[in-house]
Amino acid sequence: MAKKQYLEIGKISSVHGIRGEVKVTPWCDEPEFLAGFDRLYYKSGTPVDIEYSRVFKNTVIMKISGCGSADEAGKLRGRVLYMDRNDVELPQGCYFVQDLIGLTVVDSETDEVYGILTEVSQTGANDVYAVRSESGREILIPAIPSVIMKNDIDSGKMYVKLPDGLLDI
Repeated sequence: MAKKQYLEIGKISSVHGIRGEVKVTPWCDEPEFLAGFDRLYYKSGTPVDIEYSRVFKNTVIMKISGCGSADEAGKLRGRVLYMDRNDVELPQGCYFVQDLIGLTVVDSETDEVYGILTEVSQTGANDVYAVRSESGREILIPAIPSVIMKNDIDSGKMYVKLPDGLLDI
C-alpha cells in the first residue's frame, strides 16, 4: 500500500486583517502542529512558504509569502494546504490518519476480516475507528492498546482483538 507523499493538513477558511494574513482551519490533532511549518504545499505540489503563523482560538493565522493584501488573501479562500510527510518524524506508535484510512481490519487471532477502516473520529478520551464490513455494516472500534494489536501500514492491515460483545451491538 503506497503512502501519500503530501497529506492534507488544513484549509484556508478566510482572510484575517488587511495585511494578507489568512485563517486556516487545521485538519490535525493540534493547531500548534500546523503552525510549526515553514513550508506547506498546494494540491498541485506548488510550495507555499510561510512567513509566520500563530495559533488563535483553535485556528491558525498564517502569513503566506507573496500575499500582501486582503484581496490577495481572499483569492486563497477554500484552498487546502498539504504537508510533506518527510518534514515530520512521528513518535513510535503514532500514525497519520490518512495512512490508517483504507486498512483492512483483521482479527489478530483468527485472521477473520472485519472490514475496511473508513473513518477516524476523535472523541476526547481516545480515537474511534469506523470499520465497514463487506455487507455494509459499520463497526466502531476503540483505538486503545488492548484492542489495536498491530498496524502494518506497508501490508495494508490492522490487527485487532475486539472486546467481548462488541460485534453484538
